[in-house]
Amino acid sequence: MNSNKNLIESQSFDILIVDDTPENIRFLSTLLIEQGYQVRKALTGKMALTAAQAATPDLILLDINMPHLNGYETCKLLKQNEETASVPVIFLSALNDVVDKVKAFQVGGVDFISKPFQFEEVLLRIQTHLQIRVLQSQLHLKNTQLENALEGLKQMQTQLLRKEKLSGLGQLVAGVCHEINNPVSFIAGNLKPAQDSIQTLLKLIDVYQTEYPEPSPVIQTLLEEAELDFLVSDLQNMMRSMRTGVDRIGSIVLALRIFSRLGESDIKPTNIHECIDSTLLLLHHRFAEKSMMPEIKIIKDYGNLPLVACHSSEMNQVFLNLLTNAIDALQQKFSHSDSLLEHPMIQIITETNALKQTVIRIKDNGIGISDNVEKHLFEPFFTTKPVGQGIGLGLATSYQIVVERHKGNLSYCANVGSTEFKIEIPTTLIDSQLSEE
Repeated sequence: MNSNKNLIESQSFDILIVDDTPENIRFLSTLLIEQGYQVRKALTGKMALTAAQAATPDLILLDINMPHLNGYETCKLLKQNEETASVPVIFLSALNDVVDKVKAFQVGGVDFISKPFQFEEVLLRIQTHLQIRVLQSQLHLKNTQLENALEGLKQMQTQLLRKEKLSGLGQLVAGVCHEINNPVSFIAGNLKPAQDSIQTLLKLIDVYQTEYPEPSPVIQTLLEEAELDFLVSDLQNMMRSMRTGVDRIGSIVLALRIFSRLGESDIKPTNIHECIDSTLLLLHHRFAEKSMMPEIKIIKDYGNLPLVACHSSEMNQVFLNLLTNAIDALQQKFSHSDSLLEHPMIQIITETNALKQTVIRIKDNGIGISDNVEKHLFEPFFTTKPVGQGIGLGLATSYQIVVERHKGNLSYCANVGSTEFKIEIPTTLIDSQLSEE
């Protein structure tokens, strides 16, 4: 009992005594004040409610038999109020029936002391419940600190994973671009000489046919087998296809460079439309028609945007995350739908708002977002995807990049069969405005 007493004596506790008999109040208050407690008094349940709401007490001694508003009713009202719900209530009553005691606990009381009472008993019960209240407060504080520490750890882990992911992406893209550029440059460099050589050979064949219109039987047989006219036409088509393929590879390499911003400073004026287009190019294979899925239609409604000072590679990551989520939502809807009334669609709208912010909207007509998912949408490691298909960092990382890194806003509007994410970032952003790495 000594440890309990030391714990509660280290603080100044406020006790509210509620009794319609003044003599009882005077007796209890005198003894409690002598023990070092602060005491307030109330003669009715209504006065008790007013006093408790004005300043929340640490404990309430509450009589049951009072006119107009008895102790049970008063306790119910105290427990319904968020500010006084956690205050321990000890009932004091001449009623000693088991039914009365049970009712006292049912309405929220923590203890029941029958009159006439011994003050030593009352004091010990008060000390016990005050100690419990102190321990509960300490536990609540520790839980809050733990929750804050856990949230901080999640944010730190998200940030570390984002940095590691971006760093790894940059290294991967640098290696891929280097490995692709060498053979592609070799092919591109030889296409023109090859084309010239083919033209020379074709010209030589044409002149040979003019000079020697009657070839030998062997040559005649070879010409027929080769189908020379078709071969000439097909050869030209093959050369054009190879040139188109080389140009396509070159555009993909350029898109990769733009996406990862290789060789550029971290913050610089950026063409947002160029960033979006490079991301769309990298995701092009996912837009194509599949056996179970129609082609995804991309609608670009670009406004007249100025250059935006930002972390280009990080903003590209945001666009990739949001577009990937939109594609996944469309696949979930249209891969299991026989309806021809809708066509899978992603709409991208850019504009500048009244606050001179750059606004990017990415809208899809996929499955939408359920109420349960909305509650956790931007939480790290929350995902609705099957195991192995996502770790729940896409939207959390995007939120951190837009809101914390670029002092902007990332919001969404979700209805049944429609989702729109809206990015708002300052058009001008200097280094000092950005959060630290």
